[in-house]
Amino acid sequence: MEYVYAALLLHAAGKEINEENIKKVIEAAGIQPDEARIKALVSALEGVDIDEAISQAAVPVAAAPAAAPAAAPAAEEKKEEKKEEEEEKKEEEAAAGLASLFG
Repeated sequence: MEYVYAALLLHAAGKEINEENIKKVIEAAGIQPDEARIKALVSALEGVDIDEAISQAAVPVAAAPAAAPAAAPAAEEKKEEKKEEEEEKKEEEAAAGLASLFG
């Protein structure tokens, strides 16, 4: 992940994303650079419009928080239903136990 961050940092600074620059950023962060990862990242980013990729990735992220709160109440309701069912079971078991005592 650090390598992707390094590439994004270079992009934000308007610098060329190449092996040498990514290696410098990684070293500046105090991380031992992995040459294979750097080469793989640079190869993967060839021909990619980073601004476009960021804008496309930002759309689903913005929609996700809106959906999450709607799902939370449903999950809470299910938990409450389970608790109520468990309490009812316990009450029934207790009643059955008392009935067997007084049979």
